[in-house]
Amino acid sequence: MAGPPDLRVSDQDREAAARELRDHFAAGRLSEAELDERLDAAYAAKTGGDLAALRADLPAAGGSVALAGPRALARRRVAHDLGAVALIDVAAVVIWAATGSHGSFWPVWVIIVTACAVAFDAWNMLGPNAEALPPGYRTWVERRLERLLHD
Repeated sequence: MAGPPDLRVSDQDREAAARELRDHFAAGRLSEAELDERLDAAYAAKTGGDLAALRADLPAAGGSVALAGPRALARRRVAHDLGAVALIDVAAVVIWAATGSHGSFWPVWVIIVTACAVAFDAWNMLGPNAEALPPGYRTWVERRLERLLHD
């Protein structure tokens, strides 16, 4: 933010600072406790100097270090989903093997269903039309990404 540090800030300036702080949190530069503390201070800020103090020890948004955007968060969410699916699939195979592995390999159905679920989710968040999602669905995806930040 340009201008004198004692110049009063607008709600839009506070929101921009909060968004930048969330990006730094997503990039791993802030802990959840630090994020909460700085967000409270950002929304209570009255001057540009108050907001600048919150960012003093963080790289600039336009600097050489790229901040995590929505697509980076979506990729992180898909990776999280893949890990969960791998655990479910391995558990199904272990159960099949522990029960004597008689008959057909039934875990293949678990693997197919979970793979389809992750593929659908990944396509919705990262596919070519992810930016053109209807407003209600886009909000749902964004809420899922926000939950990822708080997990």
